[in-house]
Amino acid sequence: MKVFITGGSGYLGKITISTLIQHGHTVEALARNDRAAETVASLGAAPVRGGLGDLGVLNTAAARAEAVIHLAQARTGDEDLAAATAMQDGIGTGTYVHTGGTWVYGDTDGVADETAPWNPPAVVAWRKPVEEAVLRRAQQGGRPVVVQPGLLYGGENRLIDIFYSAPGKKAGAVPCIGDGANRWALVHVDDVAELYVAALRAKPGSVYVGVGGVNPTAKECSLAVARAAGIDGKVASITLEQAREQMGPVADAFALDQRFTPARAEAELGWVPAHTDPLAVLAGGA
Repeated sequence: MKVFITGGSGYLGKITISTLIQHGHTVEALARNDRAAETVASLGAAPVRGGLGDLGVLNTAAARAEAVIHLAQARTGDEDLAAATAMQDGIGTGTYVHTGGTWVYGDTDGVADETAPWNPPAVVAWRKPVEEAVLRRAQQGGRPVVVQPGLLYGGENRLIDIFYSAPGKKAGAVPCIGDGANRWALVHVDDVAELYVAALRAKPGSVYVGVGGVNPTAKECSLAVARAAGIDGKVASITLEQAREQMGPVADAFALDQRFTPARAEAELGWVPAHTDPLAVLAGGA
């Protein structure tokens, strides 16, 4: 299958391109500059020069493809919806896979799935109208699918590093908001890439949370990172207000208490996460 992907030069995108090619797909990847073009080309994808604001480029590239995977992070909901609309117009009846995230559900009060009500922190509240518009295309003959990854780890750990490398954190200790009893819905980047490939065969209108099925506490994660840093046991509790000062509104997302099951993706797509020990990976420094 010929797949067009946005965000291909990013943390998750690079793994997804490699996984697509391993599964026998051919890939074109959006590249906003020379460096991004070189990165995706080195992975075996054909670069398509442009950014998320180049709607004509997105539309044309999607029209050439049999499926689209949209991974690029938009700056606003309006930008994301405009890009999604251009690509869905281009792909027509081909599969369009859109990226969301589990943070939109807020605190889950136990183990949740895709039917949980939305209660997003402000940083991701814009996602709801975008995802609703994307999924409405299923009523018009389109094949939209939404993948909602949990908090990614593994490899370069780009998103989780926002928390652990926040400016102003206490030297010689790993931060933890409050007592760290809140749980994080983690998923390994390699597993999420496999989920995106599996989603290419999903039914129109499907939504899948992408989680590893293991939901450790934030403090357990901090302790694992401390071991990796050679400061075993050195965890510093900070207030949510301090976290907001250090990393901005995303702090509220890291303070969420979330547990999710990957049962739907397992049942409908046969997707089974291979990485089930995130604390070991974090303690190993990856």
